[in-house]
Amino acid sequence: MFAAAAIALIIAMVLAMARLYAGPTLYDRVLAANSFGTKTVLLIGVMGFLTERPDFLDISLLYALLNFIGTIAVLKFFRYRTLGDHIEPPSVSSGDDQ
Repeated sequence: MFAAAAIALIIAMVLAMARLYAGPTLYDRVLAANSFGTKTVLLIGVMGFLTERPDFLDISLLYALLNFIGTIAVLKFFRYRTLGDHIEPPSVSSGDDQ
């Protein structure tokens, strides 16, 4: 049963990779990368059950945290073009201050 789940996850990961390369917008690609990371977390957990090593669940939880932080960082970077504090762009004057 776990082997079938692993195969289904691998197929879903291939489909997520196809969306990652064919995504028409940036957000489609970020969503596909996040989906791929989520499926990787599940695959690590399933592999832990297949190999009877429950410590893989800790690794999968850590990978889930990294996946979440990475997705937020990528979205923030593309939104503000920086990962640090957000700096307001200078305002454009209307030309009334002559």
